[in-house]
Amino acid sequence: MNDVPEKVDAEVIARAKRALRDEGWCVIPGVLAPDRAAGLRADLWRAVEERERCGLPTRGLPTDPNEHNVRVLNLPEHGQAFVDLVEHPLALDMATALLGGEFLISNATANIALPGALSMTLHADQAIVVPEPWLDPWSVNVIWCFDDVREANGATRYVPGSHKVRWRSELPVDALGLTRAFEAEAGSMIVMDGRLWHTSGANVTENEERAMVFCYYSVGFVRPQVNWNAALPPGLQDSFPPRLRRLFGLDTSGNHKRGAHLMLRRPTMHERRAWKVRQELVADK
Repeated sequence: MNDVPEKVDAEVIARAKRALRDEGWCVIPGVLAPDRAAGLRADLWRAVEERERCGLPTRGLPTDPNEHNVRVLNLPEHGQAFVDLVEHPLALDMATALLGGEFLISNATANIALPGALSMTLHADQAIVVPEPWLDPWSVNVIWCFDDVREANGATRYVPGSHKVRWRSELPVDALGLTRAFEAEAGSMIVMDGRLWHTSGANVTENEERAMVFCYYSVGFVRPQVNWNAALPPGLQDSFPPRLRRLFGLDTSGNHKRGAHLMLRRPTMHERRAWKVRQELVADK
């Protein structure tokens, strides 16, 4: 990475991991220094302008009910600063805490809620990529806040305890009415279990924007939402060191660790003799 990540107290991280496991979400404040959050916000608007110059849509996407939500897809191609967020040590640490050691970056996008932005459909990120039942956490969303995030300016809204929902039919009928808003200061990281049901909030302010980046990770056996081999420019892929190639799934092989403990090894001489003795005892009976 180009710079050293800000220091976060170890006890704060430990509490966040417990909350992520038990409640399905957590907020870690102060991960990005104010000047870095502001710089990333400016980089994000430059990415919006770049995509619009190229004729790529940033508003009125199918996920949004109006054009007051600005979205940037394929974020890593818009600068090293966003690649750094994808591989931020704390983001990877939180993903490891929930998913284990083998996971991929499935998607990396940004959303700027302008005044007048409306809420999208209630959903769970894991439900989008994995059919029910959702028994285990197979994905996690790490959300970077570039502005102070509060209910009025479009904070993400979640259904408490919904990361324990195994079947869609288990959601309360009035689930949308039960949602609460995540609130966090600029520079914070929000981490959300992929099974947690949520929606974007409406920005009802007159002049506030709410900019966030979403780095969505999933276990290695779940196909990523983005085919990075096709989405990322070849030159950018070639510049990635091995750790990033693994994280983006760009290597020629993958998904070979999850069931490694099930692989059969050649038995030792002692084990072969013991097996033969057991077989002889069974035959004698």
